[in-house]
Amino acid sequence: MMYPRRKAGVSGIFGEQATMGQKFEHWILATLGVALMLAGLFMTYRIYLVGQPLVAIVCLAVLGAAAYVYSSRKAYAYRYLFPGLLAAAVFVLFPLLYTFAIGFTNYSSKNLLSYERARQYFLEETYTVEGEHLAFTLHPDGNAFVFRLESDNGEVFVTPSLALKQAQQIAVDAHKLAPSDPPLAEATDIKTLIQHLPAIKQVSVKLPSGLVASAAGLRDFAPVRSLYLAQADGSLKNQQDGTILKADFTRGFFVNEAGEPQQPGFKVSVGFANFKQIFTERSFSEPFLRIFLWTVAFSGLSVLFTFAVGVTLAVLLSWEALRFRGIYSVLLFLPYAVPGFISILVFKGLFNQSFGELNTLLNMLFGIHPAWFSDPVLAKVMLLIVNTWLGYPYMMVLSTGLIKSIPADLYEASALVGAGPLTNFFKITLPLIVKPIMPLLISSFAFNFNNFVLIALLTGGRPDFLDTKVPAGTTDLLVSYTYRIAFEDSGQRFGLAAAISTVIFVMVAILSLINLRLTRVNQAESR
Repeated sequence: MMYPRRKAGVSGIFGEQATMGQKFEHWILATLGVALMLAGLFMTYRIYLVGQPLVAIVCLAVLGAAAYVYSSRKAYAYRYLFPGLLAAAVFVLFPLLYTFAIGFTNYSSKNLLSYERARQYFLEETYTVEGEHLAFTLHPDGNAFVFRLESDNGEVFVTPSLALKQAQQIAVDAHKLAPSDPPLAEATDIKTLIQHLPAIKQVSVKLPSGLVASAAGLRDFAPVRSLYLAQADGSLKNQQDGTILKADFTRGFFVNEAGEPQQPGFKVSVGFANFKQIFTERSFSEPFLRIFLWTVAFSGLSVLFTFAVGVTLAVLLSWEALRFRGIYSVLLFLPYAVPGFISILVFKGLFNQSFGELNTLLNMLFGIHPAWFSDPVLAKVMLLIVNTWLGYPYMMVLSTGLIKSIPADLYEASALVGAGPLTNFFKITLPLIVKPIMPLLISSFAFNFNNFVLIALLTGGRPDFLDTKVPAGTTDLLVSYTYRIAFEDSGQRFGLAAAISTVIFVMVAILSLINLRLTRVNQAESR
């Protein structure tokens, strides 16, 4: 006997409803995608309008790639990778390439502008014409004000009503007062004039003769003229003293006839000059070499000390006869749980030469008062002590896990031949954990190579070298040395700092390649 297949019909109905739901969902996503694309195109157009065509082209390329990835079936697999790849390009690749590019320029606090902007700066400079002052009075006109200017020959000029705003520059045309003009209100008192003086100084009044006048005091305006005029050969002529400024594209400055640079400078390409300066100029090469050697020593000793302390504690905590092992493990792990910058600031107080608890204790016990922050050797010792404190818990946790993976049969066999704890450590434990942990030790070395936070918060790179022209200290690492050149030097030489950053990146990249190589070797040996 045959029965109607109602369940199939119901499932078919639900299936049709699901299909309609999927279509609606696809329509919503498509609409959202189109809206985002249009918003992106609008923003790209605005970026182009503000004078950034290269950035606009890059944004347009990204929008095109996004449109292809999310609309093409062939690129379906990249839909989930695209946001991550875009973030990596924006936050990793772009800063890297930008820093690398800056290293080949003279970019500094004295050379911030482009050539066109620096030239425009000179052309916009003005000077006051002597002997041509105009008497000035301010007259209220409702909520606004009218400027009245009177020349020495009795000519009177007035401006339209102006709403004076301190942060707004105003350029206005004045006309000669005619008999048919309505009479002006009584001039404001000195108190009102002083109150609006900052805004009055922002006003430029163009007279019918073509001269532009601006405030020269409370009661007078003075005509101003452009200080420099552009010449046919691209040079700039000073209208006051007749001197000529020419652009020097090797140094990035406009220079006068005597070759003296004039501020502001502009950015130019200097090739490998910054890189040569690091290694050849004495004032840079000497501190760079010393700081490089200390950076390597600091990184190596930090890894050695943190590993030695960590593995020793891991071995002790793996002793099954030790009571309260869990409590000890928690207490020894606490330095890693506390944020590093807090621990560094606490140690900075402990090592304080005058009021620190450590110096107080040493003075009471041994009668000594170490100058931790002013003595170069003690400052380096202090850094290693603090960094060991911050890093040993990490090594302890790693070593504990590796020790637990060592077969107990090895220790039992060692006990049968009468070997002691030291023999077990150096013959069994250490050899078996060194290879697996070696890539992590190299990573730790690379991290300490750029350990900026510790140096910046604890010593600031000081005590400084006394025989260098650049800001450099005995405890500076390359990364803190770069920071000080970029932001603390009187010249703020960003191009030189970028070149040093590029050198550091190459060094760390080499360490990363070694790390990957060792990881592959260990994986091959484990197979």
